[in-house]
Formats: sequence, structure tokens, C-alpha cells
Amino acid sequence: MNNSATARANILARLKAAPRTAVPERPEWQPPVYDADQRVNRFASVIEASHAEVHHTTADAWPALLAEVMQRHGLDSLMYAPGTVDGQQVATAWGTLEQAPALVPYDRPVEELKDTLVNGVAAGLTATRAAIAETGSLVLWPTAEEPRLMSLLPPVHVAVVRAETVVDTLAVLMASQHWAQQMPTNVVLVSGPSKTADIEQTLAYGVHGPKELIVLIVH
Repeated sequence: MNNSATARANILARLKAAPRTAVPERPEWQPPVYDADQRVNRFASVIEASHAEVHHTTADAWPALLAEVMQRHGLDSLMYAPGTVDGQQVATAWGTLEQAPALVPYDRPVEELKDTLVNGVAAGLTATRAAIAETGSLVLWPTAEEPRLMSLLPPVHVAVVRAETVVDTLAVLMASQHWAQQMPTNVVLVSGPSKTADIEQTLAYGVHGPKELIVLIVH
């Protein structure tokens, strides 16, 4: 037997003779569970860490707060869906304000509004289906009245989140809302402004979508 064969045999013999250490079992993963206040605070802190701007407000006050926030940011126009509850509320409320950004309705086919969506409005307003505390994500459920383009093309996306719709995890949401029976063709999870990184790991915002995300949590 040559030297290399002998060395290999010795190594294998030592490995076989070595005592075996039991590999501990991995603990079963348990999903996080939060109480109502923790759930909303967790969602807010995680999405803020992803460069979203979060404001806490009430059902009556959020349209006026939005007008104030947009004016502070120098945003002069907002596209909204006039057929939705949020769209109707912001249109009614802004009609009573002395100063408010211009409202641009999404009320025509997308072919007629595409240029406006890209170049003609400063922000787009959408509702949310829910929000996820674990990952700090918005859950958008686009419809014909309020399509995905409203949250994708304008430079700023404004999302309205009802506090009671914040859930612990995506799995909880899917089960509680019976997604298996009513899954739409396009569910969107948003966890901050659009971002991308190049090969040098330089993070850039707003390359493939809105540069800013404003979240209004309605309590």
C-alpha cells in the first residue's frame, strides 16, 4: 500500500472511531404574535426603517393631514380614485380647505391617463387591503377603479392603512381573508419606496417606481 493510500485509510479509520455527536433538532418555527398596539407599532417601525414616512391619524382627520404633509413636501397634485371610499372622502374634505393640492381623478382608460400618471401628478393615493407587522409590508389589492399603476408610476405613493387591518403575518392574512377562495390576479406587497442595488452594493431609491412612500395609519 503506498503512502497516500495508507494516509487515507488512517483518516477514515479515525473518522469511524470518533464518537458521534447528536445533532440537535431544530426548534419548530413559531410565527410572531403581537397584541393590537404592538402589531401597529411593529408595522410602523419596520416600514419606517425601509425609508417610508409614517403618520398616525384618525378617520376624520387623515385627508386634512395628507394635504398638510403634501404641502410640506412641495407636492402640488394627487391622483385619486373617485369611485372608492378613500377617494370620495379626500375629495369631499379637500373641497372645504382653503389650500390643498390639486386633485386629479383616475376616471378614464389608462391609455388616456398614462402620460398624466408618469409626468402630470406628484403623488398617487391608494387604499390597502391590509398591512403586515412582521415584515412592515402594505398589502395592495388593485382593482379596475384603483389599478396598480396608481401606486407605481407617480413619484410619491400615498397609502391609507386602517389600524384594525394590520395583521401579524402574511400567513395569518391569507387564512383570515380566505385567499384560496378569492385570490385576485395581482396582490402587491410594498415594504418601502422602490429601490435597487448595483454590483457595488450601492442602494438607490426610486429607480423602478415611487421615490417616496407616505403611509397614513388611521386609528
